[in-house]
Amino acid sequence: MRVDVGDLRGVVALDGPSGTGKSTVARRVAVLLGASYLDTGAMYRAVTLAVLRAGADPADAARVIPIAEAVDLRVGTDPGHPAVHLDGEDVAREIRGPAVTRAVSAVSAIPRVRELLVDRQRAIIEQERARHRGIVVEGRDIGTVVAPDAALKVFLTASSDARALRRSRQDVAEGRLSTVDAARRDVDRRDRLDSSRAASPLRAADDAVLVDTTELDLAGVTALLMSIVDERGLRGVAAERTGR
Repeated sequence: MRVDVGDLRGVVALDGPSGTGKSTVARRVAVLLGASYLDTGAMYRAVTLAVLRAGADPADAARVIPIAEAVDLRVGTDPGHPAVHLDGEDVAREIRGPAVTRAVSAVSAIPRVRELLVDRQRAIIEQERARHRGIVVEGRDIGTVVAPDAALKVFLTASSDARALRRSRQDVAEGRLSTVDAARRDVDRRDRLDSSRAASPLRAADDAVLVDTTELDLAGVTALLMSIVDERGLRGVAAERTGR
């Protein structure tokens, strides 16, 4: 029988701070490669939403951990339609709101929360690999913690001004109130918290390819990443297998 496989062999780990274009680029590359896609940041945001709905302090580990352990969280791996469901409800839009954005760094800094979600992330990666599909995984600790053996690790950077402008435009496009100054303050705050946390701090893996996206548009970043994939020989070929 014919096994459905994509063009990508292995895992592409795409890390970087907020506003570097990770999500958009990761999805675009996954589509072009016929690969699966995993947004790990959406998982932390969904847990944060559950914490807020429970009325818990995002920094109170004793309250947060039981919520994270019990939450019914399901994320899709289709880059064309990445779904996020919390207790059966589609929360893909709500997790991008300002309340979750303000609280997600505190929840993400709790070691037990990271342990739980990293286990889930690794399980999803293995599930997709078992389907003979490569996967593009984006977040802040993919190359260093979640998938340290990834075939390709990329760390995106950009100036704080460029990231603030992109974040503000994205918020406005999705119907949220935003200004560049407010976005810059949020970007700087997230950088500070994510880089200084004890558990899996934001940093580039030693063997990651550093890509500065300040002067690049989506097409430019995408083309660059696709060229790196080709240089590494990571494109596969559909396979034929026999079996019952």
